Amino acid sequence: MSGRLHASFFPGPAGRLEALWKDPEGEPAGSAVFAHPHPVHGGTLHNKVVFRASRALSRAGFGVLRFNFRGVGLSEGTYDSGRGETDDYRAALDEAERRGGRPIVAGGFSFGAAVGLRAIPGDERILAFVGAGVPLASDSGLDVPRPQVPALFVVGENDVFGPPRMLREWAAGSGRIVEVPGADHFFNGKLDELEQAIAAFLAELTARAT
Repeated sequence: MSGRLHASFFPGPAGRLEALWKDPEGEPAGSAVFAHPHPVHGGTLHNKVVFRASRALSRAGFGVLRFNFRGVGLSEGTYDSGRGETDDYRAALDEAERRGGRPIVAGGFSFGAAVGLRAIPGDERILAFVGAGVPLASDSGLDVPRPQVPALFVVGENDVFGPPRMLREWAAGSGRIVEVPGADHFFNGKLDELEQAIAAFLAELTARAT
């Protein structure tokens, strides 16, 4: 398979949600969902961190769904402070399974990571979680549960929205932490390092599954 990109919509709890589905490259390993940063601050499925993470997932064999939360782009509905967005994420997991099957790797950047972590507890389809810039120092990161599946957390050394020290205290051994030297919350100038960290984690994940 070539990793082709398909624009589409799928049903969400507040109306249809805009999405891009990327076919897996090589032998299919399952599907993935990777969510975008805060809608109020310009986050969309076209965010550069979301793009890079989705590319790493596709190259590892996962079909990848990126989508716009309610009220973003062409998605219907209105912003709901993370509550309705958690339901949107669950709908995205259903759509990813429909398109690419199980298992599913869940993930997200910043707000999207926090929403994903709230959406996946108890979901037996989830193989692993990939979070970039988990916003533990912002309102979006309040009361975020630790994952109960293998997890990767990528954080910039200079991330003010989820500082490495805070991430280590919160994670408490629940996942692998990769700290990118010199990176800020948005991984400006450090996107290659971000993508490489995700690719390495996924390579180990798929190796264990075979």
